[in-house]
Amino acid sequence: MRSILIPLLATALFIVVLGIFGGKLGNGHILNPLAEEPKKDITVGTTPLKVGIADDEAERKEGLSGKSSLPEAEGLLFDFGQKDIYPSFWMRGMLIPIDIIWINDGKVVKIDKNLQPPAKETSDSSLKLYYPDKPIDYVLEVNAGFADKNGVEIGTEVGLPDGI
Repeated sequence: MRSILIPLLATALFIVVLGIFGGKLGNGHILNPLAEEPKKDITVGTTPLKVGIADDEAERKEGLSGKSSLPEAEGLLFDFGQKDIYPSFWMRGMLIPIDIIWINDGKVVKIDKNLQPPAKETSDSSLKLYYPDKPIDYVLEVNAGFADKNGVEIGTEVGLPDGI
């Protein structure tokens, strides 16, 4: 009995570890939407971007946390599955500076520019929260300086992919 149980437990443990380190969640989504899923094409003004889509609670919570870099022409688009909401964002676990672009009805309604990662010792309760001033449908996280470099301002149109 023991000779069968130990290999079964070892196999089960291997599968669990593989699932955790592979980034798979039970629902089939990839925890890191920038890693393996095909990226979607969007435009911000006239600037094309490839974006990962954070469209479930786990992906939205993770965001870009823990990422040590982000290619220049890429970002992460948060899809909440509903319109006209007021979500809050924080920089927990962030390693890179970003711009947060708040989008409603296909237009930029707010930009938080050049947000710097918090010090590693910053407690969750001490982290600054970022909110939109108006209701939004989507949030786009990109490298810090993206908005200034590409002339993105309030009212800039955002071309989103079909099916979002």
